[in-house]
Amino acid sequence: MIERLLEQYIRYGTFVLRHPDGREQRFGNGAPEVTMQVHDKAALRKIGRDPGFQLGETYMDGLWSPGPEGLQVFLDVAMRNFAPMFKQRVNPAVRMLRALIEQGNKVARCYQNIAHHYDVDEWLYRQFLDEGMFYSCAYFERPDMTLEEAQQAKCAMLRKKLMLEPGMRVLDIGCGWGGLAFHLAEHADVQVDGVTLSKEQLRVARDEAKRRGLEDRVRFLYQDYREHDDQYDRIVSVGMFEHVGTPNYETFFRRVHDLLKPEGIAVLHTIGRQEPPGTSNPWLSKYIFPGGYTPALSEVMGALEPTPLCTTDIEFWRLHYAETLAEWYRRFQKVRAEAVERFDERFCRMWEFYLASCEGTFRWWDQVVFHVQMAKQQDAVPLTRDYLYRDDAPEVISTPPGKARAQRSDAA
Repeated sequence: MIERLLEQYIRYGTFVLRHPDGREQRFGNGAPEVTMQVHDKAALRKIGRDPGFQLGETYMDGLWSPGPEGLQVFLDVAMRNFAPMFKQRVNPAVRMLRALIEQGNKVARCYQNIAHHYDVDEWLYRQFLDEGMFYSCAYFERPDMTLEEAQQAKCAMLRKKLMLEPGMRVLDIGCGWGGLAFHLAEHADVQVDGVTLSKEQLRVARDEAKRRGLEDRVRFLYQDYREHDDQYDRIVSVGMFEHVGTPNYETFFRRVHDLLKPEGIAVLHTIGRQEPPGTSNPWLSKYIFPGGYTPALSEVMGALEPTPLCTTDIEFWRLHYAETLAEWYRRFQKVRAEAVERFDERFCRMWEFYLASCEGTFRWWDQVVFHVQMAKQQDAVPLTRDYLYRDDAPEVISTPPGKARAQRSDAA
């Protein structure tokens, strides 16, 4: 079965299938050349029956290994060749049924889903993320940017799209470890409330706010966006919408509308797909992001349009996340031996397969990042996009704690 698939799809590079008995089969030609060293022939049967799930499952179980080129290059060749296979349309009825079952994501289930991934040992994330602990797509304005620089460039772009003014109140839905909240507070002199469903992220973010002396300007809450009730000048959500689930999209946008002041602006940053609506990868759903789904733009807009919010700007970030994931993979490999001691070999195989395969979805499949800017009023933002690329906008760096305290009191 798998041999027939390789014969049919390998057109770029050379794929060497090395069997447990030493026998080799070669598919395609030219560079790059990658090798799949099979340790147990059961791996081939499993992958042939269900490649979308079993390629990762059998790798975790140690049933096969890549050649000297490493997993990242192996998956780059495999995913580039097999892209057409995974672009087949999903029956709409099947897709809707799976969405209801897998992405219902009621409040209690969301707490469980987030804990599954984000409450992993803080040490792990500190090893492969940047210094600011940003766990979302960076923005490489220049190809020579470091990960740290690119993550700050992402924050600067979001800051411009939010059109912040000193003293404004900002809600960060899905605030992670607080990196964006700290950036906005320090660079735009605003007060930020961040909500997260991860106890570990909450602890780290609160500790960092205290260390930076930002407790009067940044507040973090252990809370679902549907449980929060307040009024804000601006709302931002980065890398959280992937956990909402299609049945809840309209609820999300209506909640954004209700939390936003009449003259407010909101920006959504989410992974999306450039193809029609589909389903989640079963391996990622089981091991990495239970309840997760990356939407087509039609699904985002279909849920946004029934609300009173106006769409004021949409932008696609294409290969930026591929570069981000490549750097995360590189940094994880540097500490892999220590990670094996802290966790185990199977966990590390899972984690590196996750990072490398996700990079491939952005390079060769249909994954992108959407930026959707929204407002309650049509004229809330400029009529051209020039304001996003000017450097003449004033930037405030950190106000005294006393002033920030007074501003939060006034806003309340």
